[in-house]
Amino acid sequence: MNKSVYMDNNATTSLKKEVLDAMIPYYTDIYGNASSKFYAVGREAEQALYKLREKAAKLLGAANVNEIYFTASGCEADNWAIKGVANAYKRKGNHIITSKIEHHAILGACEYLEKHGFEVTYLDVDEYGKVSPEAVEAAIKDNTVLISVMTANNEIGTIEPIKEIAEIAKKHKIVFHTDAVQAIGHMPINVQELGVDMLSLSAHKFHGPKGVGLLYIKNGVRIDNLIHGGGQERGKRAATENLAGIAGLVKALEIAVENLDKNVAVMRDKRDKLIKGIQEKIPYCRLNGPVGEDRLCNNVNFSFQYVEGESILMMLDMHGIAASSGSACASGSLDPSHVLLAIGLPHEIAHGSLRLSVGEDTTDEDVNYVIEVLPPIIQRLRDMSPLYEDFLKGENK
Repeated sequence: MNKSVYMDNNATTSLKKEVLDAMIPYYTDIYGNASSKFYAVGREAEQALYKLREKAAKLLGAANVNEIYFTASGCEADNWAIKGVANAYKRKGNHIITSKIEHHAILGACEYLEKHGFEVTYLDVDEYGKVSPEAVEAAIKDNTVLISVMTANNEIGTIEPIKEIAEIAKKHKIVFHTDAVQAIGHMPINVQELGVDMLSLSAHKFHGPKGVGLLYIKNGVRIDNLIHGGGQERGKRAATENLAGIAGLVKALEIAVENLDKNVAVMRDKRDKLIKGIQEKIPYCRLNGPVGEDRLCNNVNFSFQYVEGESILMMLDMHGIAASSGSACASGSLDPSHVLLAIGLPHEIAHGSLRLSVGEDTTDEDVNYVIEVLPPIIQRLRDMSPLYEDFLKGENK
């Protein structure tokens, strides 16, 4: 096997050379601890951290540099947002609103809080994975303290009406958080224009390093600490700052923002070619998620009747194609995707799902190769399926 095609950019992306170059000085030259302020090496690190925070704030449209907090991952940022706000506002109320298609970091945090006296409303979505702003408002109670709805879904690419939901939350004086981990680099993100109170992201989703994330917290939002022990991040998140990782995040964010329009156009073109090619060559398949502007520019998700998603992935891997059946964080689970079940797919169809996520470096040759390889794989698997055999017998009666 010589050919290698990477089609899982929603799971992680490669580290750009420019990003690595931006990180190296913080391992070798500016190596001090940003909390060690009594000598020059530490102060140099502290000043560098401030400049990086300032740049991140500008790139995200934050009003104040102190609204940016660095974390170790998107999952940590999500957990901190949910648990931190819930605990900070528990005297006011114990009700949280989220959707059924959130990332497991959000759902897991909410499930944890349910075991500790909180009530959570999990909103339904429509057949395309869309959360209704009207449903959000209808779910609000006197004791609602937090609403969390993702900016864009990591499995089926649905872009949610975040601005409208933020306006509803503001009207009712409820803190609103959005998980934008999958959105950065794929659509414009400006926290003030969106009107959100909190926003999470993770560097490795947009060609930055793994192990570093960010939580935007609007000034005035109360939040309890998730990690205790030190005074880092203005006393809100203990742990020595990962200065090199933060430098990589900020550089990757800068590149993503500066090249957004060009990259979106490239990825959208590849996405649409993939969708069209698969639909034309493979019968009995279903495109999951919306079409057009309401879908992330790089996301393709299909369900293929009468086959198992895991089998598709293994056979694609034999041809050098890397893909997934859903969220990388749930790859060890044998259960069907909670997102596909939420949009109304039965278990047997949800099990036959495939997610292909293109990147800015994906070529037409890559796309054509997938369209060439995938149809015979699906046909081979169907030929081994008794369910498909029964279906064909019914068709021929």
